[in-house]
Amino acid sequence: MAVLSYNEILPKCIINYNNEPYEVLSAHIFRMQQRKPVNQTKLRQLVGGKVLEIAFHQNETVTEADTGKMQAQYLYTNKGESWFAEEGNAKNRFSFPEDSVHDKVQWLSQNSSVEVLTYEEKPMTIKIDIKVELEVKDAPPAVKGNTVSGGSKLAILSTGAKVNVPLFINSGDIIRINTDTGEYTERVEKA
Repeated sequence: MAVLSYNEILPKCIINYNNEPYEVLSAHIFRMQQRKPVNQTKLRQLVGGKVLEIAFHQNETVTEADTGKMQAQYLYTNKGESWFAEEGNAKNRFSFPEDSVHDKVQWLSQNSSVEVLTYEEKPMTIKIDIKVELEVKDAPPAVKGNTVSGGSKLAILSTGAKVNVPLFINSGDIIRINTDTGEYTERVEKA
């Protein structure tokens, strides 16, 4: 476990804070007048998903969390839980509360491969690709002259997620989505 000084606590790092793993969402180092520099961070608890704003001062250090990775497959979401199985060991199944992983699971179709972050060999959270390709299940037809609203419409994807897409997108099209922002990026040509 590496010891990080206040200026090494950067976004995407996973640190131990109060004996629990936290992911650094944002970090901003600044100096007010003639005071010592401070790193103002936003941390997300990996276990419960709680977000904290913490200021680390120049004399403070934290340890990097001892995390591991495992490949898993998304199985299903039911009764408030999202279920996964370790790849190559289908008997090792585990779940996360749906509200803690919903922002990622909404972009996954059944049997999608995900990377699971583990802490002390227990699954903590999942990581998915930044861009995913999904099929449009339902998109209202474009009405000629209907570009006053900015030229977009709400489409429902094969996973059940809803996304604003341009008017030329139709049911059955494959589109690419940015999973960080939840926005449409482009239509994928069918092979």
